Amino acid sequence: MKDKKTAKKVSLVGDSSMGQRIVLLRHSLKLTQVEFARKIVISNGMIAAIELGKRRVNDRLLRLITITFGANDNWLRTGEGPMLEQDRTPDYKISEALEAFQKLSPPLQDIVLDHLHKLLAYEKTV
Repeated sequence: MKDKKTAKKVSLVGDSSMGQRIVLLRHSLKLTQVEFARKIVISNGMIAAIELGKRRVNDRLLRLITITFGANDNWLRTGEGPMLEQDRTPDYKISEALEAFQKLSPPLQDIVLDHLHKLLAYEKTV
């Protein structure tokens, strides 16, 4: 019986480490548990349990986190490498930008596009 308890504690430590990395990711994105959970369509209670190491993270949820937030799968699993994929904009930022852009009037959309082109040109010079 003692072996089962020990095994369970070991598995929770692993979950806790991944949970801690998810907390770091969430904080780096400046998201609350509710906002983070909403973007990957799970309950904030589930995120809380994961962050505390009480729930395991399955491959499907890991994939959702990597796709939605641009997180590095290897970093989430092992803690090695960069937290975020370098040249990738998280999907939720693209969705939010598109949603905001569509709410603008056509003349304001033109202004936004003009500014985007100027920012791209500026970024090439830096």
